[in-house]
Amino acid sequence: MQEKLVLAYSGGLDTSVAIPWLKEKGYDVTAVVLDVGQHGKDLDFIKEKALLVGAEKSILLDTKAEFAQDYVVPVIQGNLQYEGEYPLVSALSRPLIIKKLVEIAHEIGATTIAHGSTGHGNDQVRFEAAIHAFDPELKIEAPIRDFQWSREEEIAYAEAHNVPIPVGEESPYSIDENIWGRAIEAGILENPWHEAPEEAYTLTQSIENAPDEPEFTTLTFEAGVPVAVDGEMMPLPAIINHVNDIAGKHGIGRIDHIENRLVGIKSREIYEAPAAKVMMTAHKDLEDLTLEKDVAHFKPFVEQQLANLVYDAKWVSPLFDALQSFVKQTQQVVNGDVKMKLFKGNAIAVARQSATNSLYDEDLATYTASSSFDQASAVGFIKLWTLGNTVFEQVNHVHSETGMSNG
Repeated sequence: MQEKLVLAYSGGLDTSVAIPWLKEKGYDVTAVVLDVGQHGKDLDFIKEKALLVGAEKSILLDTKAEFAQDYVVPVIQGNLQYEGEYPLVSALSRPLIIKKLVEIAHEIGATTIAHGSTGHGNDQVRFEAAIHAFDPELKIEAPIRDFQWSREEEIAYAEAHNVPIPVGEESPYSIDENIWGRAIEAGILENPWHEAPEEAYTLTQSIENAPDEPEFTTLTFEAGVPVAVDGEMMPLPAIINHVNDIAGKHGIGRIDHIENRLVGIKSREIYEAPAAKVMMTAHKDLEDLTLEKDVAHFKPFVEQQLANLVYDAKWVSPLFDALQSFVKQTQQVVNGDVKMKLFKGNAIAVARQSATNSLYDEDLATYTASSSFDQASAVGFIKLWTLGNTVFEQVNHVHSETGMSNG
């Protein structure tokens, strides 16, 4: 009896040639396609293609809502950006993909999970770390990595096994996308001195072609999560899609940077994440209005650590869970509205309000005669605030004069 195997299937060349190869090795292959909001993909066609190239069974799962709620929400609430720029687009979908594959493996009695990652990137680590976390007894197959197939060898194998080469495989770019954004690499982009050509982008206009007039939109947050746009309540996936459209039109969300991969190499990475740029800018602005000073100053340390954990395949880890608890606690007061100005690649918070949690008191902040701030109290505050340093100087004279002349 053949062993059952579950394959993370994208419909591209890598996972398509993996199916006949795994069959030749003796596996009964179930291909699983996850809908995480890929742009312009015919997922029903991809599901059927898996059967065409030899899978015994093919499953398509709509996980957009789960992906948005359980994986994108922590990024928004945490303001998570790896190395200060990357909103963790591809890194987010990997633990969800494996979670679903492990569930299906248990349902059908599969012994093995397979993926189409190479040995150069981060995804192999993310896939396999999640497999080990969810079920360390499952075996792993990674044919593209383990046999170090070149692109030419993959195409030759596909032709020999009647595997249709996907339309667009002649493109020099490697693309990964979901509702939160799009990652583009390879081809001319591998040389960091080459400017990314306009053809590499699909979600965003160039700044030159963006409208010459700004557009304004207001995001409403509840507990740090976007729940409405311009007063209209929407499910989070719909909000993300809507903001992607309007922000991309204004050239917002292009990221071009040199990234430190977890496997130890530097990589030039291009991303498009219009909604992420707008929503995270708005969220941080609302936090500035509603978070107490000590929390606001400490949270960025947690954010950096969480971003590293997500990027480094440690979504399932005790530290991630502990830090997430801190973030969720801080978000209970992040309620309100932020008005965003979208213009020529810029997403700018221009107004904000919170009817229930604003810590801004105009009567205290004003410089006019109506100020309620007791300025006389400042004298005593300053004396007490500096008392420790004052006593130290009186004793040690590190900065002050050590003696006074009587002449």
